[in-house]
Amino acid sequence: MTSREIRQAFLEYFQSKGHQIVPSAPVVVKNDPTLMFTNAGMNQFKDLFLGEAPIKFPRIADTQRCLRVSGKHNDLEEVGIDTYHHTLFEMLGNWSFGDYFKKDAIQWAWELLTEVYKLDKDRLYVTIFEGDESEGLAKDTEAFDFWKEWITEDRILLGNKKDNFWEMGDTGPCGPCSEIHYDMRPDAERAQVSGAQLVNADDPQVIEIWNLVFMQFNRLKDGSLKPLPAKHVDTGMGFERLVRCIQHKTSNYDTDVFQPLIQFISEKSGIAYGADEKTDIAMRVLSDHIRAVSFAIADGQLPSNNKAGYVIRRILRRAVRYAYTFLNFKNPFIHELVPVLAEQFKGVFDELYQQQDFVEKVILEEEVSFLRTLTAGIQRFENYIEQNTAIDGNFAFELFDTFGFPIDLTELLAREKGLVVDMDGFQNALLAQKERSRAATAIDTGDWVVVNADEESQFVGYDQLTAQTSILKYRKVAAKGKEQYQLVLAETPFYAEGGGQVGDTGYIRSLDSNEKISIVDTKKENGLFIHFTNQLPTSLDGEFEAVVNVAKRKDTEANHSATHLLHAALKQVLGDHVNQKGSLVSADVLRFDFSHFAKLTYEEIKQIEDIVNAKIRENIALKEECNVPYQKAIESGVTALFGEKYGDHVRVITFDDNYSKELCGGTHVSGTGEIGFFKIMSESAVAAGVRRIEAITGTRAAQVIREYFELMNNFKELLNNPKDFVSALTKVIDENQSLKKEIENYIKEKSKGLMADLESKMEKIGDVHFLATTVDLPNADAVKTLAYALKGAVNNLFLVLGANIDGKPSLTVMISDDLAKERGYHAGNIVRDLAKDIQGGGGGQPFFATAGGKDVQGLDKAVSRAKEFLK
Repeated sequence: MTSREIRQAFLEYFQSKGHQIVPSAPVVVKNDPTLMFTNAGMNQFKDLFLGEAPIKFPRIADTQRCLRVSGKHNDLEEVGIDTYHHTLFEMLGNWSFGDYFKKDAIQWAWELLTEVYKLDKDRLYVTIFEGDESEGLAKDTEAFDFWKEWITEDRILLGNKKDNFWEMGDTGPCGPCSEIHYDMRPDAERAQVSGAQLVNADDPQVIEIWNLVFMQFNRLKDGSLKPLPAKHVDTGMGFERLVRCIQHKTSNYDTDVFQPLIQFISEKSGIAYGADEKTDIAMRVLSDHIRAVSFAIADGQLPSNNKAGYVIRRILRRAVRYAYTFLNFKNPFIHELVPVLAEQFKGVFDELYQQQDFVEKVILEEEVSFLRTLTAGIQRFENYIEQNTAIDGNFAFELFDTFGFPIDLTELLAREKGLVVDMDGFQNALLAQKERSRAATAIDTGDWVVVNADEESQFVGYDQLTAQTSILKYRKVAAKGKEQYQLVLAETPFYAEGGGQVGDTGYIRSLDSNEKISIVDTKKENGLFIHFTNQLPTSLDGEFEAVVNVAKRKDTEANHSATHLLHAALKQVLGDHVNQKGSLVSADVLRFDFSHFAKLTYEEIKQIEDIVNAKIRENIALKEECNVPYQKAIESGVTALFGEKYGDHVRVITFDDNYSKELCGGTHVSGTGEIGFFKIMSESAVAAGVRRIEAITGTRAAQVIREYFELMNNFKELLNNPKDFVSALTKVIDENQSLKKEIENYIKEKSKGLMADLESKMEKIGDVHFLATTVDLPNADAVKTLAYALKGAVNNLFLVLGANIDGKPSLTVMISDDLAKERGYHAGNIVRDLAKDIQGGGGGQPFFATAGGKDVQGLDKAVSRAKEFLK
């Protein structure tokens, strides 16, 4: 079977068992503060496990793109080295939400593997949870009994809490699990050593392929386990490993999942795969990493220097480094893999195929940038070893942290020179940085405390800005020494941050005591609206009035609707290739990132503004459609954003059916006339192939226009209110330039006159012409000009000039090149020492240096000490 057939067989099998087939969620997580990336198939269903969202389908199956490169699940350094670890991988999964449990999950897993995929039954082993006394958990005899119906008892192995009790993190849904392992060794090896002895022993040919997790508990912050409202099944089967087993390969990389990429790399590099382990590892790294980087970019995460963007940049740079070091790719190459990958996943994950050109160009730009970094890093390394016989750990860390230079490449360069890197020092510096980072971002989140258990939370903010409500639950959070509380309300008019729109603020007021509590932000976590407050109400019971800050909401809505109009205008002016790559919508400003590969011209910006403002003047009524079937919305020509996870039913926002029609969960004006006026304030580059527009509307636009007019009026008053303002201003500028030239000429003449006087005052000490004095010149440029003029006129010059420039002391040291080279004089070191007398500092080159300070009274002392430096 091909990999495509294997994937399809899984989905069709579970569809026949009544499962709803759902699409993969984006690999980049947007509404869960505990995760940057989807690292398991269950992530998108977490709120269902916790009972925080309604269950539409009790049975679901899918193939999910997952990324494991940070946090608890981090396989990055193993990738390419072994045969089965990956950064991005597919997780085939089937789920039951309070429907079937262990019996059916076990039966169907066995049936699929042995009857559909025809895997050898005598190569299969399963594990069950052995129990844990410290947790008060018994052996999973239920799973054991069900497995006995399909497999002999000697192939049912007991596993400890580490291997057979699955937990998403320190807190959250968890439960015992049953792993399925497959022994791929030759028969001769199997006859010598039983596969049972090699399960979970890191044998590369006895591997876990499927994990059946039986979700029964929720791990609380104090470590205790609380039963979930209902029992669920969460299974995950590693697609790449499964394909390897079915295709009878000894490595995931030998399957048709990776071979198209590896053969392309081999052809381009001129190196055969299998010829050498080092080049094989490099090809495996490239074929793996291009998948992670490409899908992350397609899902909306651009490489950057922080958070998720930094992880993607790090993966890409690891690939570039392997290509550079082991495959001799000195020019950008990795972006050429994108079309191969896009074609491979066409019809499976079309997001990449549809954005192929964009992803390719972003990766190319990153490659160009990092290759420059590698070149600069190698030069810094060469400069360092000219003066050092060992590589200090702090220097290696500086290369890594400040300049993005990989530590393993530093080690490689050191070995080639017969040097050793102080890896203990490097690791200590790295650990210290991680501790600083962890301390800066640490969030201590308490468990939810339930106030009203039987109610559900509902958002009513599309239609109303106040609501009578009650508090369902709350929890305490602490970050950077500051404590806050998070509330969940039964009914809330507060919009939670999402889709680029900031969260609402306002207050809740107790209807019993009239006590007001400010709501400082609203965010969404796994579908739940979380209200942030700095204090809890005195009494949590009873009814409250929830009130949104109306002015802020209205201004935010104006900016959000303007963003939709802007998006449509950009497509109209620049072309259909324009797609949204990010946005920020607040009360003061709208920021819109979009795919485009050239700076916008003045005429293009003007045209875009004119289109948007024309739509505003038309006062187009908002057309809001809720609960539209997703496929129907797409077929109607609606604009959907890459990287967003849409449900089966969506909300469609339209301003003129022939102009702007987008999927959107944000709040909007009822008519475009409410936006008032639209003005682009800036246009700039964000990343390769991504431009950013910042604009204002409504209240803020009126304020800025008023400020500009006031500024213009002030200018006019200063110019005596001329009729032709531009001509009057031009005349002032021309006069100013003329006066500046006159002053410069005066200073030059004065310097020439001063030069003759200074030459006459020079003292000859041996063969050195020495002069240290103060001069009366108006600026530092004049002093510098004088110093260079004297250097050109006098041989073997040692010159120190002090000056009082606008009440601040200045020192200039000039030394002839011959003196600097032959006698070791260094103007930078000298001026740095003399600057102590004027309470300042400075530096420069061996032949010329300057310093500034605070104490004018110290100038004479500094000048008088200059002779001390003559040797």
